Amino acid sequence: MNATMTLDLQINRFGFWSAVVAIATAVITFFIPLDVPGGYTAEHADRVAWLSANSGTFILGWINQIVAMLSLSGVFFGMAWQIATRNPLRAIIAAMVVLISVVAFIIPKFIAVWTIPLLAQVISNGAVGAELADPLLRLLNVSIPFSLYTSFDYLGFWLYAVFGLLVAGPLYGENMSAKIAAVTIGLFGLVYHGLLATLLLGAIAPPDIESSFLGASGLLLIVVVAMIVSFRRGLVARPLATSNKPQ
Repeated sequence: MNATMTLDLQINRFGFWSAVVAIATAVITFFIPLDVPGGYTAEHADRVAWLSANSGTFILGWINQIVAMLSLSGVFFGMAWQIATRNPLRAIIAAMVVLISVVAFIIPKFIAVWTIPLLAQVISNGAVGAELADPLLRLLNVSIPFSLYTSFDYLGFWLYAVFGLLVAGPLYGENMSAKIAAVTIGLFGLVYHGLLATLLLGAIAPPDIESSFLGASGLLLIVVVAMIVSFRRGLVARPLATSNKPQ
């Protein structure tokens, strides 16, 4: 087995297990809160009190989000690899877009794990730096769609949408799983950009931003499920092709 075939097997295996982890983290998300109940409408004092009392749960929830983001990025890297033989340039650009999205996502998620619990603790205890911590915590609100924190998240999802438009065409292959993934990721790219244009035109009210954009992001779950089948097919097809070659 040559180096290219070995790399192909490794990437398909990496993509397959990344997809499995992504689904597992998506399920866990339903059981771990990522913010104070009420989120967008919660009072600042209530958020501080909740963060102080539930810092462990908050940190665990956002660690799960980091794992989810990294595993989804692994799926996307595998998708970029699958289109490399059909459109190498798009594959390279798509991989670069995914890498940039990791940077966009990891910054706010690390802030959620490291900075936000410390800010809440300092404010609650009235410790040194509390006067600085209070406005910083308001600025890093994880639910308000126009905070500094959530701006990075929406930037990351926009990069996912760009990725979707890049890979949709070349990914549309001969098997059904690849076709489903291609159509769905392309649809996500179109819907997200449509929502972005609608938002910039002022047609989406701030309270509706999260539900609108995250609703569209639900399409990514279909992509992940379809890619599990596609990566699995790649794991099986290569060894079979090698074993069937005449000696």
